[in-house]
Amino acid sequence: MKVVLAVDALTPPLSGIGRYTWELASRLALESSIDQLHFYRNGYWIRNPAALLDPSLSAAGPHAYKDLAPRWNSVKSLRWIGGVIRCKGAIFHGPNYFLPPCTDRGVITIHDLSIFKFPETHPVERIRQFEKHFSLSIQRADQLITDTQTTREEVIKFLGWPEDRVTAVHLGVSERFRPHKFCQTEPILARYELQYDGYALCVSTLEPRKRIDRLLDAYSLLPAQIRDRYPLILIGPRGWLNEDLHLKITAGTRAGWLKYLGFVPEEDLPIIFAGARLFIYPSIYEGFGLPVAEAMSSGVPVVTSKFSCLPEVTQGAAMLIDPDDIEDFSTIIHRGLDDDEWRAKANSAGLNIAESYRWSRCIEDTVLVYRKIRHGQVGPKKTFNTNGKLSED
Repeated sequence: MKVVLAVDALTPPLSGIGRYTWELASRLALESSIDQLHFYRNGYWIRNPAALLDPSLSAAGPHAYKDLAPRWNSVKSLRWIGGVIRCKGAIFHGPNYFLPPCTDRGVITIHDLSIFKFPETHPVERIRQFEKHFSLSIQRADQLITDTQTTREEVIKFLGWPEDRVTAVHLGVSERFRPHKFCQTEPILARYELQYDGYALCVSTLEPRKRIDRLLDAYSLLPAQIRDRYPLILIGPRGWLNEDLHLKITAGTRAGWLKYLGFVPEEDLPIIFAGARLFIYPSIYEGFGLPVAEAMSSGVPVVTSKFSCLPEVTQGAAMLIDPDDIEDFSTIIHRGLDDDEWRAKANSAGLNIAESYRWSRCIEDTVLVYRKIRHGQVGPKKTFNTNGKLSED
């Protein structure tokens, strides 16, 4: 079996899709059923995808890590030097929604439909990218992958695809996310001036659908002694469409109950997760919500949104909230920090559930989708139109 993997999402710091792409890139090579695995990024064949994670090489542009093959403007000429491999005949996997024109057989991972359901929460340039490329990519795809069953059902309904051509494949959690004792966390937590079991944590991009502004509103309603004892730690990229949110972050920081760390090196994150007393994730729409699974795997109780796939991912282990109900949200945060009986149950349940989220299983299930394509288990091609429906060619 010959596979080409698009690695355009491998840009430091890794997003959730970037993490997913890296796990595919690093683990598919170990699959015995894959005879050839090659990597593609925006018209270049990539010899070593790990180089894309080097910030200095990434900043230098594609010429720092591309193969010797030139970037061909003609799709028909897109090939390795010497004709070692072409797109034609390979199963092309686009783990970030898109497939290039050279695709002969392919699969797309659709992580969520937020670009269609909540376009106002996305930058204009990303909306334009979808308008230009998504419908064409759908036409080229033989199979679709989603991160959860919830998203699978949404995709089938929205795109009108046959059920046997859309497969839910859960993401995984790195083995580095696990419970840690105080002595294991102290050196790194001290670097960030954090106390073990002494803070609430949220890890998220600062963008509208994550509802971080509602989290700050709810946290500000907690009794002062609770906020002083358990400050809120916020980690994640600065995001977009969030000027008012940054004003609230500044106010909470000045008041002393909020600390925004921004970007944190990936190697430090498992320790910061494990040291938290409570993990809070109020997003109103997710394809999976990887930070929630990482928190459960770290043995940390979770408060998260009752919307989209998050109840599926947490399977009853988390307390669920409507982030727009600020008073109730605040009450549940208080309970999550203070109710030891619930915390013990949530900790145990979360660890059990997180055991099923393993990258090895994600890869195995993904290869099964490749085999469907290889063995011709595909239906007629579909044509996407602007109302979200598909019609057969």
